[in-house]
Amino acid sequence: MSRKVYSDAMSALNGVSDGMTLVIGGFGLCGIPENCIGALREMGVKGLTCVSNNAGVDDFGLGLLLQNRQIKKMLSSYVGENALFEKQYLSGELELEFVPQGTLAERMRAGGAGIPGFFTATGVGTKVAEGKETRTFDGREYILERGIVGDYALVKAWKGDKFGNLIYRKTARNFNPLAATAGKITVAEVEELVEIGELDPDEVHTPGVFVQRIFQGKNYQKRIEQLTVRKG
Repeated sequence: MSRKVYSDAMSALNGVSDGMTLVIGGFGLCGIPENCIGALREMGVKGLTCVSNNAGVDDFGLGLLLQNRQIKKMLSSYVGENALFEKQYLSGELELEFVPQGTLAERMRAGGAGIPGFFTATGVGTKVAEGKETRTFDGREYILERGIVGDYALVKAWKGDKFGNLIYRKTARNFNPLAATAGKITVAEVEELVEIGELDPDEVHTPGVFVQRIFQGKNYQKRIEQLTVRKG
């Protein structure tokens, strides 16, 4: 069990190299693996394909890797908060595969479940369907989408034990449970790392069988992407 526990993000990401595909949890700036992203920036690995709902903002989240020109391709649902993303995409420097949000979630889940592909009606008749196999079921057209499995999956959880069982907190759950299943090697960073047996089994969202490496993170910023407040 103890072999799953690492001292920090840098050691937990040992083996990540140029050209790999990374499946990354989080939604906006909520529930993102901040320590792992910082370590990737420091490592300087290049040519990455990142599968994530979005690319953060210009100076935080995956935006830090875009700043460093480390990402070659993004598979995302929403990229509207990142001007650097826009600039790199329009200049042809960054490849982009837009994936409808529900389809992206299902592609991660399918990859983690060993399902190579599935048919969905989402995207039929749009650019999303270009080049994809189509079939008709009960008079309705569907397109084939492939499951996603990354070389590594990087997720952020609230609590975890030394076997890798994970609990996410509220909205930070988002894409993390799906991403956690979709990596050949899954790295989990947690705010609190506890001994095996301390977590209530009924509260575990990701079973430790999906997690190969875990460490306790530090210095979380927990930034808010768009702050909306009431007038006093």
